[in-house]
Amino acid sequence: MQTENVRVRFAPSPTGPLHMGGVRTALFNYLFAKKHNGTFVLRIEDTDTQRYVPGAEQYIIEALNWCGIVPDEGVLPNGTPASEATSRHPYAPYRQSERKPVYRKYALQLVEQGHAYYAFDTPGDLESLRKEAEDKGETFLYNHSVRDRTLNSLHLSSDEVARRLEENNSWVIRFKVPEDRTVTMQDLIRGTVSVHTETLDDKVLWKAQDGLPTYHLANIVDDRLMQISHVIRGEEWLPSLPLHYLLYEAFGWQEHRPLFAHLPLLLKPDGKGKLSKRDGDRMGFPVFPLQWLSPTGELSRGYREDGYYPEAFVNLLALLGWNPGTEQEIFSMEELIEAFSLDRVTRSGARFNPEKAKWFNQQYLRNRSDARLVQDFIPLLLEKEIKTTPLKAEKVVSLVKNRASFVNEFWELSHFFFIPPVSFDPGLQKKYWKPEIPGLMKQAREVLDGCVPFDVPSIDKSLHRWMEKAQLKTGQVMNALRLCIVGEPQGPGMADIMAVIGKQETLERIDHALKTL
Repeated sequence: MQTENVRVRFAPSPTGPLHMGGVRTALFNYLFAKKHNGTFVLRIEDTDTQRYVPGAEQYIIEALNWCGIVPDEGVLPNGTPASEATSRHPYAPYRQSERKPVYRKYALQLVEQGHAYYAFDTPGDLESLRKEAEDKGETFLYNHSVRDRTLNSLHLSSDEVARRLEENNSWVIRFKVPEDRTVTMQDLIRGTVSVHTETLDDKVLWKAQDGLPTYHLANIVDDRLMQISHVIRGEEWLPSLPLHYLLYEAFGWQEHRPLFAHLPLLLKPDGKGKLSKRDGDRMGFPVFPLQWLSPTGELSRGYREDGYYPEAFVNLLALLGWNPGTEQEIFSMEELIEAFSLDRVTRSGARFNPEKAKWFNQQYLRNRSDARLVQDFIPLLLEKEIKTTPLKAEKVVSLVKNRASFVNEFWELSHFFFIPPVSFDPGLQKKYWKPEIPGLMKQAREVLDGCVPFDVPSIDKSLHRWMEKAQLKTGQVMNALRLCIVGEPQGPGMADIMAVIGKQETLERIDHALKTL
């Protein structure tokens, strides 16, 4: 496989938010480029004006930037094409809407060479042809059997063609698929693929109405002019590969044709079908990297806003459809670059497991320093109007982080460190607040009041010495203390909790419980 002068591109369409499958495609392109000291290009394919969504391009850029997938060339994080900032990249512009004259030139070249033709079919004509095929129980294909009996430049005189071109702009340019050919292609993941041209459409390459090319023409021309060496894209583009091979042949660019690799689909958690937003909504997980507000006001969840670290999100995506060949699961970006290879990308679809996604984030959370986690936790405390010291926050974080998958779970796991219980769990009260308990809690209070210093070892030692002397069961005392101080059956060990909230707060909470319960 060619690994010199590697140039790859991620070329999304700004028709909505970037699906996590699209992020994975960008990631695999990025890893491949970095592994081979190549160039990763971000190109925006915005020729589909009818489906264009305002804000989608900026969303794509921001999402990639959040993931650390930063282009070397193309549309950069601030939205400015790299070539406008430096003369090192001569391939601008990188938005297809800004390259219209380029595509027109190549579309006309195909017509002149007999590889494409002007088609003047109306929507009504096409609908009649489609219905005719359906009535016969056939699948409608606009191929040689159709083009032989429709209005197009293959059958009209040059004068008639010129008149129709001048008369209106409802015409298109279609590729003339060769008849009775077998197209044999090579895919770096799937091996040799062969398709007969009888199964192919004469795809539209150019639309006069908006003066823009379709994806098929634009991506071929851009990949050639931008000297793309490898096209790494989703499996959904595999059916288009025969047409793209034929276009390279028609232009005489066979020697410059990039190598192709089609990535497996991301599948639903049950493995039955492609992962969609609807699946995420139904099962309670995001399918977009960032939160997205649609033009109609519909809000979709994002991994960033759900509390995922970008490193965890990238790590989980990397292992969807790629196997490193080892038992290792946690990878930094540098480790992914070092380990990545296309020959370890799977052919079959990759099933997404939302619980495994949480596990990845949990691993990254646990590996973060307490001091760094405090920086994420303090804003959550401020939202609750909780004032505390960084030292106390760090102690709390160290006690609860192994119980959490996300920083935004810290408050639920630790609120009792900052706020005394306003109510007491009925189940815990019924089970542990027996008639003898108030007296024992008064004794425990005296023991704790005399505990110096008031730290975990001293608290544990003082309480256990007293319980042993009084022949008390540990569970009997500690569960009642938890009811007094926490109010519910959760949290770290009681000595840990009391040491953090301090002696005065501990004694006040026991007093409050004795009065209330």
